[in-house]
Amino acid sequence: MPDLVEPEDSESLRLARLFLGRTVHLVVDRPYGSRHPRCGFRYLLNYGYVPLTRAPDGEELDGYYLGPPEPMPWARGLCVGIIHRRYDDDDKLIVVPTGSPVPDDAAIADAVAFQETVGHYIIARK
Repeated sequence: MPDLVEPEDSESLRLARLFLGRTVHLVVDRPYGSRHPRCGFRYLLNYGYVPLTRAPDGEELDGYYLGPPEPMPWARGLCVGIIHRRYDDDDKLIVVPTGSPVPDDAAIADAVAFQETVGHYIIARK
C-alpha cells in the first residue's frame, strides 16, 4: 500500500479547505452516467473541477456534485466537505445544490463509493 498522506502534510487539503462553506462553480467534465476514460467505471453523479485552480497533480481541483441524477455541463453549489484521500494528494470537494440539506458522512460515502475506496479517505469538514 502507498504511503499514508497525513492531513497536515497535504497540499491538496490546504487548497480544498479554502472552499469549505463557500459557493463553488464546477465545470463538469465527467457528467452523470458517463464512463471514466481509463478505468471504465460509470459516474453516478456529476464530477468536475474548479476553473482557475491548480492542485498538486497539476490539474484543477476536482469536485463531486451531489445534485440531481442527470448530466450537467456545469454545477454551482455549496462546498460542504472534502474527500481527503489518505494515500495520495488528490483531494476532492463535496458540493451540494445551494439550499439543499447537508448530507451526513454516510450519505457522502454512499454517493462516492463508485470511485472512492472505504478506508482510503476521510471526510474533512470545517
